[in-house]
Amino acid sequence: MLELSVIREKPDWVKERLAIKNFPHLQLVDEIVELDKKRRSIQKELDDLLHKSKSISKEIGELYKQGKREEAEALKQEPKRLKEEINKLEDNFDAIKQEEFDRLIKLPNLPHSCVPKGHLPEDNVEVRSGGELPQLSGDALPHWELGEKYNILDMRLGSKLTGAGFPVFIGKGARLQRALINFFLDEARSAGYTEIQPPHLVNEKSAFATGQLPDKEGQMYHIVEDKFFLIPTAEVPLTNIYRDEIVSEADFPIKVAGYTPCFRREAGSYGKDVRGLNRVHQFDKVEIVQITHPDHSYATLEEMLEHVEGLLEKLELPYRVLRLCGGDSTFASALTYDLETYSAAQKRWLEVSSVSNFETFQSNRLKLRFRDKESKKTRLAHTLNGSALALARIVATLLENNQTPEGIVIPWALRQYTGFEIIN
Repeated sequence: MLELSVIREKPDWVKERLAIKNFPHLQLVDEIVELDKKRRSIQKELDDLLHKSKSISKEIGELYKQGKREEAEALKQEPKRLKEEINKLEDNFDAIKQEEFDRLIKLPNLPHSCVPKGHLPEDNVEVRSGGELPQLSGDALPHWELGEKYNILDMRLGSKLTGAGFPVFIGKGARLQRALINFFLDEARSAGYTEIQPPHLVNEKSAFATGQLPDKEGQMYHIVEDKFFLIPTAEVPLTNIYRDEIVSEADFPIKVAGYTPCFRREAGSYGKDVRGLNRVHQFDKVEIVQITHPDHSYATLEEMLEHVEGLLEKLELPYRVLRLCGGDSTFASALTYDLETYSAAQKRWLEVSSVSNFETFQSNRLKLRFRDKESKKTRLAHTLNGSALALARIVATLLENNQTPEGIVIPWALRQYTGFEIIN
């Protein structure tokens, strides 16, 4: 959630930044400014009336002490009248405050100054790339056919058990999944992250605090009776660990990581681009989260990006790093880098990670603060997260890019985790 002070002080600049994200409801900024003026005006009236009421009550007490009972009794009606006026103002204040909040939560985060304009994925900027694109034979198979051929992935069985988009991994396919999870967690631990195993369901407060509600309500699976949501990413429970907390500046950076399954409805997804593991409703992912001082968050973002790149290099996968344009950035992000791997059999790039800095957008919702050692005042921390990594498309590219006439060769870095070198 944007800080109200920023909107109040620089409304035109806020609208300029929101326009980079192609946000269509810029009038909300002006409405918030007006509501803020009304709320502050009413607050002043309330403060004046409360002060007046307190002064009169004190005066009545003094009159009684002085034996001036009649004057005291005559003055007693004034606090009652002021109380009625105060109650009306408080009701008005609460109504305006709610109106202001309802508009405030509809505003996305402001994009960083380096975020390019654009509406489509084609407007994203390639920052760098790594690895070499594999050259496969003309009879190379996509991963869903490789899954059937080697009996390691069954999409039809998933449809039978649950529905489309719920894959079933079998034998060496299941062991490959488990190997990747352990590999990613070990790499995160080596990079200084504390491993956490969080719940896979969260409440409404948690979903709101990280920006999933109200923006992505239709994309999450909702357990209506209990008002729980299946997590779309471990970012939600991991970041919410620090909701309503004042953390120590000395503890920065706070680094946590966790493996969870992730659940996304992906409503409206269909066609050849979502075949197999390209887009599924349930997938496994290791998430890394950092909470840090605002002065250091963009250096932290680069550090997290390098960590994910290192994973792709160890998996011997060709990749590219994209800086997302305004129209392709998420609701809560100030700056996001996407990492994509090349699917040689499909001849297309697949997104496998997003690494984002949210600045104070999430922490303002979370009420996640730290005490500044110089000013001694509390400030909002910066939050960041990244996929390190999402398994579904990683598995797709590993299977496709490493296929040979003898079978699917396992990258060297994974062999100690899989216990086998080839799937055949």
